[in-house]
This record gives sequence, structure tokens and C-alpha cells, in this order.
Amino acid sequence: MTLTTIGPGFTLPPFVVDPVSGEHIRQIALILDDPNPIHFDLAAVAAAGMGDREINQGGSTMAYIIDMITAWTGSRSSLQRIKCRFRDNVRAGDTVTAGGVIREVLGTGATRRALCDVWVDRSDGRRVIDGTVIVAIPEG
Repeated sequence: MTLTTIGPGFTLPPFVVDPVSGEHIRQIALILDDPNPIHFDLAAVAAAGMGDREINQGGSTMAYIIDMITAWTGSRSSLQRIKCRFRDNVRAGDTVTAGGVIREVLGTGATRRALCDVWVDRSDGRRVIDGTVIVAIPEG
């Protein structure tokens, strides 16, 4: 990839999580001291009418977009802004794909940045997060 090939319409390399791990969801709930039982208690998930699998934390699902940007650019510091809307839940066992496309290139030369539309989709086709990021365009 070169600076000349990156422009509006450029598709970011997707980032796939297959499957989202129930154990990971429970571990993140412990690390964050998240008291919401939908992340670790299947009886609570069922009682809330949310099915029979742990519900991923919204921030963890959004982190798949950050992982996608990091994998593409090689650096977490290239992500300059992220703004997302949470539209649906991700459950343990789901397969999700973070994706994105460059909407606009900002600036010139080696300091160019990209305004990108980004999303996370479940394998059933449901978009669970959408939003935008501004990313420093990698050189080389």
C-alpha cells in the first residue's frame, strides 16, 4: 500500500473475530468490575429477555474497530478520533467483522489523515456498531 493508492473509496482490511468468546466476555467484566450480570450470568441474560448467551460489552465490540485500525496502520497511535453508535448486541459465539472505507482524505503529504466510515457487523448481517474514525494514513 502506498500513499497514492489510499483515497476515498479505499476499503480498510477487515478484522474478524470468530467466535466472540464467552470466557473473554466474563474476564472483561471481572477486569472492569462491571456489575451488569448480562456479561456473566446466563440466568440474568434469559431473565432480561436477551437470549441464552453472554452479552459482549459495548466497549469491547467497539475495540474491534480499534484492532482493525491498528492491524492496518501498525500503530494504535494512528487512531486520532473515534465516534460510534451502538445499534445492537453481540453475544458469545457470534462471529463479527469490523470494516471500514475511507470517505475523505484530509491534509497533504506525509501528514495526511483519513476520515473513514467504520462498522462492526455480525455474521447474520446485522450492523451492531457504526461510526467514523480519523486515522493518520500509514506511509509505505
